[in-house]
Amino acid sequence: MIHAQQHLILDQAQIEQKIKRMAYEMYEHNFEEQELVLAGIHEKGTRLATMLAEQLRSISPITVHLLTIRLNKVSPLDSPVVLEPATITIAGKVVIIVDDVLNTGKTLAYTLNSFLPQNPKKVEIATLVNRHHTLFPVASTYTGFSLATTLREHVEVVLQEQEVAAYLH
Repeated sequence: MIHAQQHLILDQAQIEQKIKRMAYEMYEHNFEEQELVLAGIHEKGTRLATMLAEQLRSISPITVHLLTIRLNKVSPLDSPVVLEPATITIAGKVVIIVDDVLNTGKTLAYTLNSFLPQNPKKVEIATLVNRHHTLFPVASTYTGFSLATTLREHVEVVLQEQEVAAYLH
């Protein structure tokens, strides 16, 4: 649903194309792996991770596991970071943390602490939109769309069955 001050920056077809390209890049960078773990930050990152996993499964023989990362994005120290399901083993595997928008990098930085003690082989980051306003030492390995914005502008990604789009307002 478009509001008066929103500008469409990616429509559904463009987002699907970006996801397909990102999945091919992930496969190219990890073609020797037997398994990948895509860890989506709840809620939009989880949906994006699911879409990426579907693409990866269609283009590669790699087994893809999906994790959901739950954390308090506003105050990440107020509650623990939870990985669901807890049954997925991360040790020795490539983990790709997925979120819809990379803005300051704060959310992604706080999620790292939950993965590092589990000894992953490598940790990468995938974001649909990178705004380039990072305040934390976080860089996206896979980016669907880079966008120069002002600090006052906001990017909203919608990944629902009835609407898939990205807006700037």
